[in-house]
Amino acid sequence: MEVSLFVPCLVEDLYPEIGEAAARVLTRAGAKVLYPRGQTCCGQPVYEDGGFDQARSLARRLLNLFEHAGYVVAPSGSCVHMVKHCYLELFANEPAMLRRALDLSSRVFELCDFLVNVLKVVDVGAYLEGRAAYHDSCRVGRALGITKEPRILLCGVRGLELVELARPDACCGFGGAFCVRFPEVSEALVADKVADVLDLSADYVVSAEVSCFMNIKSYLEAHGLPVKALHIAQVLDSGKGSEWK
Repeated sequence: MEVSLFVPCLVEDLYPEIGEAAARVLTRAGAKVLYPRGQTCCGQPVYEDGGFDQARSLARRLLNLFEHAGYVVAPSGSCVHMVKHCYLELFANEPAMLRRALDLSSRVFELCDFLVNVLKVVDVGAYLEGRAAYHDSCRVGRALGITKEPRILLCGVRGLELVELARPDACCGFGGAFCVRFPEVSEALVADKVADVLDLSADYVVSAEVSCFMNIKSYLEAHGLPVKALHIAQVLDSGKGSEWK
């Protein structure tokens, strides 16, 4: 099965190791991973800021790039949500583009969703010792409804104990431009999220959304806290020879 890897901007520019981990996990799960060159932003930041014309331009580029791909998989629920749902709104008045957007919508998947529900894989052979708390990001959990799949995969990691947060679906405070416009509120939200993690004496806090991963990781490191933030692709890629460790 061929899978085209859709790499979000935050991954490409700041955390390429997450994209590399996702590619290795998909390969280990039996997929042939392709990486279409020329990927840029899916348009989510400008779309959420009201820049619909610019978002449409970026959406057209992405639609062209993945037009002939089979399955398209991304380690980011927010970017998948943008393509699956927001593109339909952007091209609501352009019938030809809307058809193309609908077609891609049916082929694009978040990483955990694809592994569990398409490839039918629940154990990727990962090994990581410790206690891990899983954070349900707003876009992966609420918007896409992907909550059980990450937990199924984490339960398949040898040596890892999955512990549940008191409020696993509470926002981490990132929210794209929200954290810039309302920094005090954003800081309070991520502080509450981290306090929940610390109450469990967890070694790791895991997210399937790269923006949440970045926000929580930054807070943990800024405050010198003894918890490591990981993207779920890194956890699933863990074990002998893992580069992130």
